[in-house]
This record gives sequence, C-alpha cells and structure tokens, in this order.
Amino acid sequence: MFSSILVANRGEIARRVFHTCRALGITTVAVYSDPDAHALHAAEADLGVRLPGRSAAETYLRADLIIEAALAAGAEAVHPGYGFLSENAEFAQAVLDAGLGWIGPSPAAMSAMGSKVRSKELMAGAGVPVLGVVESPGEADLPLLIKASAGGGGRGMRVVERLADLPEQLAAARAEALAAFGDETVFCEPYLPTGRHVEVQVLADRHGTVWTVGERDCSVQRRHQKVIEETPAPTVGEPLRQRLYAAARQAAQAIGYEGAGTVEFLVGPDGRFFFLEMNTRLQVEHPVTEAVTGLDLVRLQLEIARGDRLPPSPPDPRGHAVEARLYAEDPAHDYRPHTGVLQAFDIPGIVSRFESGGAPRGLRLDSGVTAGDEIGVHYDPMLAKVVAWAPTRDEAVSALAGALSRARIHGVVTNLDQLVRVLRDPVFRSGGADTGFLATFPSAPADPDCVRLSAVAAALADAVGSRRTAVLGGLPNGWRNLPSMPRRRSFTTDDSTVDVHYRFSRDGVAVVDGPVVGTVSADRVELFRDRVRHAFAVARYDDATYVDSALGSVRLVPVDRFPKSGPAGPGGSLVAPMPGTVVRVAVAVGDTVAAGQPLLWLEAMKMQHQLPAPAAGVIAELRAKAGDQVEPGTVLVVLEQVGLEQVVLEQVADEHVVREREQETA
Repeated sequence: MFSSILVANRGEIARRVFHTCRALGITTVAVYSDPDAHALHAAEADLGVRLPGRSAAETYLRADLIIEAALAAGAEAVHPGYGFLSENAEFAQAVLDAGLGWIGPSPAAMSAMGSKVRSKELMAGAGVPVLGVVESPGEADLPLLIKASAGGGGRGMRVVERLADLPEQLAAARAEALAAFGDETVFCEPYLPTGRHVEVQVLADRHGTVWTVGERDCSVQRRHQKVIEETPAPTVGEPLRQRLYAAARQAAQAIGYEGAGTVEFLVGPDGRFFFLEMNTRLQVEHPVTEAVTGLDLVRLQLEIARGDRLPPSPPDPRGHAVEARLYAEDPAHDYRPHTGVLQAFDIPGIVSRFESGGAPRGLRLDSGVTAGDEIGVHYDPMLAKVVAWAPTRDEAVSALAGALSRARIHGVVTNLDQLVRVLRDPVFRSGGADTGFLATFPSAPADPDCVRLSAVAAALADAVGSRRTAVLGGLPNGWRNLPSMPRRRSFTTDDSTVDVHYRFSRDGVAVVDGPVVGTVSADRVELFRDRVRHAFAVARYDDATYVDSALGSVRLVPVDRFPKSGPAGPGGSLVAPMPGTVVRVAVAVGDTVAAGQPLLWLEAMKMQHQLPAPAAGVIAELRAKAGDQVEPGTVLVVLEQVGLEQVVLEQVADEHVVREREQETA
C-alpha cells in the first residue's frame, strides 16, 4: 500500500479520501487555494501545500502545481477525487510521468471515455445502446441537450428548445465547461425530458475481474445536476437490472477499465435504455452504494491501484439507501447560489461521518464545511451529503426527511426545505420521479402560521436578551412610562413584514391577539396554541434571527426602529444578487430592452447566472464589463424605464427599418 497520498481536490471528497487513508495508516497530503487556507480538508491533512490563487483555474485546475506539490510533500501517489482534473487523461499521464502512483484508471481508458463524443462511438461499437450525437441540428432534432465533453456534474449543460437559442446556449455552455474542466468542447444530443437517470457502479482490477455493484437512481435533478440519489432504483425490476449490469460490464471491458467508475444510462418510460457517459472516477453519490454493500470504495480504489485482485463477485446489497445533497442555494429564485458565513450547521441523528458502518440502519454525513466557515463564490455550493440507510425504502426516506426537517442551518439560504418536501412528496414516495420532476415541483411559500409564531418567539427572546444589556438593569423587564401601550417588534421575511405586539406585566408577558406564552429565555421560547405546546429555538446574529421548531425554520430580519439613511441605486437599476465575475454583457447604452430580457451573465460557484432586465426601458448606463469582479448590491446596469407599449412600438419600428433596407439591397 502507498505510504502517503495527495488528494488533488478539496472539500468533502478530500476529507472522504483522508478518512480511509487514516484508517490504513497512510500519510495524507492536502492542496488548498487561498480561500481554502482554513478549510477543514486543509486543516486535518497531515501535510498541506498552498496553491496560490483563488479561482479553480488558478489552483485546482493547475496540473503542474499539483504535481509539484505532491513531489514537494513526498507523496507516493495522487488521488483525484471528483470534478476538477479527475477525468483529465493528460493530468493522469503527467502524474505517472513524474514517478507518482495514480489512484484511478489508466490514461488510455480515461481518454477513451473522457471525450463524450468518442465514448458514444466506442459504446455503439461494443453493442451498448446510445443516444447519438447531433452534428447539424435542425427543427426535427429538438429539444436538444448541450453537454460538456470533458466533464459532468451539470456544468456546461443546456437544454435548447428553439434553434434560434442554440448559438447563445452553445457560448454559455462552452464558457462554463472551460471554467469547470479547462476544456470548452461541447456537443449536442437528443433530450428526453421524462427519462430516468440510472447508473451502475463498476469496479475492475487489472486481472480481468469486473464487478457491477448495484445501480443508483439519480433522477431528481436541477440544472442537470443530481440532488437526491438512491439504491436500489425503485422502478428497476430484475430483468432490466441484469440488462443494465451487462451493458455496464461491456462498457468497462471495451476499454480495459481498472478502478472505480460509473456507467450512466437514461431509461425511457418504455424500459429501453441508452448509454449517456462513463465517469472514470468515484461518484459524488458513492456513499449510498457503500451503505447497502458495506464496501469502502476508496479502499478498493487503493487496492486496485496497488495491483490487488478483486474477489470473484461483490457482496449482495442489503436494504435501501438514499442521499440528499444540501446546497447553499435558493430554489425559489432559480437555484441562485448564496454566500456568507455558515453560522450554525447541525443535523441531528448522525451516527457516522464518511463511512456507513455495519448497522442495519443509520445516518451518515459527508461534508467539507462546519459552523463558522465562509461559503464563498469560487467553488461548488454543495455544503454536505446526508445519507440514510434502512431495511426498506420507506424507512430510509422517512429517516432522511425527519433528520433534515430538524436540521439547524443558519447564515446562508439552502435547499433544505425543498429536500424535505421532495422526500415527503407522494410522487417521489411512490417512485414516480423522473428527470423532469424538479422542473415542475412547486416552490411552496412559507407557511404564514409558522412565520407568525416564529416572529412572536423571536420578539420575546429579543426582549429578554435586550434586558440583559439594559443600562438601568434594575428596572422591571419591558418597563415603560406608559404601560398600557404594547411593545412592538417588526421583522421582514423574503416577501412580507410581520409585526408583533406584546406587553410585560407582573404576571409575565402576553402577546396581543396571539398565543399563550410559556417559558421565555434569550434562546428558547414556549408558546401554547389550542393547548398544544410549541418550542422554538432562537438564534440572533448581526444580520438576521433564525427560529427553528417542528413547524419549520424561519429566517427573520429585524426592522430597525431608527433606520439609517444611505445612498440608493438609481431607479430601474439591475444590481448584482451575489458576488461573482461578469462574463458577458449582451446590451449597449441606448438599447431598448423588454422586462425579463437577458442583460448580462454573472459567473459564481462554477455556474453562469443570467441576469434579466427588471423592467422595460432604455439602457442609460453600463457600470460593469466582462471580467469585472462584483459584490452583492453592485449596480451593474441603469435603466430609464418606459412603458411596455413604447418598447413594442420601438421594436416594430426597428423591424420595419430592417425590412426596408433588405428590400433596397434585394
């Protein structure tokens, strides 16, 4: 076995590999960018090497710097994790050329599958059903899916439903693929909006043994990136399962594969399936396979790289496992990523981290962050993977939903609420979710009752907390020189303002037209409604108050009774909703635009985000250009607003002029 290993990655996958290495007595080496200098993966490795810079292109995508780091730290081998350079055959070859071991398949096998276009040709030749590449798209080929040839994870993927949109979407996909994988090559294939995404885990040694270690259903996706994965797939019967396994073995054998890999398929409603791609690395969702098999897939990767033989067959899977990916993003606003300080990060019931253990049921957490960490703009917004396994699917899904519903995550907006609602949705529970499921999944508004009671709890807890810091601490709590008037505290949520009126007396505190108040402290409040006690945990930070209860988690922003005046942006301004880099500006000063028309694109957390015009108008100022780094609230574009009728008239006039010029030149 290798004595020391460098992981050419960051976050939770680096920690996952370190976990197995420590159990085997292997020295661990981390690489870290400047924003990751204090990250968990950098702190817990035995050795660490700085990669100067902030962006992925400056750091984790620099093969030369990573190899230099491995040699400087005395590492014997490199594990690529997933993402970044994990499927880059040139990087793998450079590692080997430097005299280091490579924890993965051969560069030749990676090259064969690294080009999604070439891999489809190879699989077709091996008899595996494929969705063909569309070379010259026409109307009959719609809808199309643009994909990055060099990677996955949703980066560089775009659905095109109109040919007129193809050039713009190709440009965006190429830019995203280049930022994520260092390769802008993309291609088009037919898009099946209602298929099931089913993949097969394979393991193969250099002695000819190929394992198929169960299948995973990864159909619940947004932006073509997986959100919930499970094994076994709920709608795959035994005949289809065996055909998928056979196709996966054919794929691995066709390229002489070694190591851990995943063969991905799209399964149609009629049971037909098509090869999508082969990921020549460990998958993000590998924990669900470990949970039902008891295998340590990272350990098997290391043993295969050492030249060990696999046993003739893998262990039979037992029970069911389901994984949810927790992201710092807002599903209600097109999954916009969020940055900030992670003030609290607590998920109850976790029995293991980075391993599934041998118990018949449990909860596992794989995460690269902890409370106090800064969630920045440079990398993927995934905070953690939470995995539940149990003897049955219903038990596993219920356990995961219950744990997430009781989680306390403060400081950034997350998809936590959506995950819970999906896991409890009847369609998902019946196994009916396909790849189009989240696109039509409703964005539920906050429960007004939950928000109201949470605001009451926040107001009362704030009153107690304020009492502790009062100048005249000997006065009764809530003392006023006009005791008949109730006190008022106001909070804002995403879409409303909540006012709470209450008064203190010798008998305690009472809410005007509200619930009966029980025990109150600075961080916990009990309220009784219809004889039912509700307990609320209250946490106050500089910018917001978080209230957690069995009703849900609510973020409240206290309204300052004496608001400070400050500069405001011009009316009609388009402001940056997040920190990021402007990658493209689609308009010029003087252009007339309609409400919702794309004005520019901002890159943040390895994804491009289209920013539309907030209203119809004329571009008065452009305050940003391609390449600019911007902070939240930065004014990017100033609009002189006009009525929609005026925009339509101007567009009609422009089209009339164009037609006249075409007639003149005809």
